[in-house]
Amino acid sequence: MTPHPTLSGRTGRAARVALLAGISLMAALIIEATSARAGDLVVRYDQSQLLRLPRPANEIIIGNPSIADVTIQGGDLLVVTGKSFGVTNIIALDAERNVVQDQRVIVQRDDQRVVTLHRGSVRNSFTCTPACSPSLIVGDDAAYFEVIHKSSEKKAKFSDASAESGANGGGQ
Repeated sequence: MTPHPTLSGRTGRAARVALLAGISLMAALIIEATSARAGDLVVRYDQSQLLRLPRPANEIIIGNPSIADVTIQGGDLLVVTGKSFGVTNIIALDAERNVVQDQRVIVQRDDQRVVTLHRGSVRNSFTCTPACSPSLIVGDDAAYFEVIHKSSEKKAKFSDASAESGANGGGQ
C-alpha cells in the first residue's frame, strides 16, 4: 500500500515543511500588505484622524466602508474613523469629478492601551487607561464579544434616556 500523497505528491516531513513555508509566505504577504508606507494614513481602530485635502471635494468614495468611515467637515477637511482592521482607500473627487486625492488608509490596533488575554484559542481584549476595562475588538472570543456588546448597548440606551429627560426639563 502506498502512502496518500499530499501537497503536490509530498508526504510526511516534506509535506509539513512545504506547508510551513506556504504559511510563512502568506504571513509575509499579509504583513507587507498592512505595513504603513510613507503617505499612508494610519488610523487606530475606533478612533478618528483628520485628513486635509489640497482643495475642496464634492464626493468621497471609500474602497471598503466596513474598514473606515469618512465624513466631510468643510470642503477640504475629512474625518476618517477606523471601524475594523485592514487596508482600504479613500478617493476624493471635485465638482468636475477630477481626483483631488486618492489616499490609502490602514486601520490598526492601538497597542499602547490594549491588553490582550489569550487562554488557548480564546482571546479577550481590555483597554487600560490606567485601569483595565473590557473592550470590543474584532477577533475576540464570540461569547465575550457578545456580553460586552450587550452591556455597551444598555449603557448607551441609559445615557440617551438621561440626555432626553435632561433636554425635556428633567422629565417634569
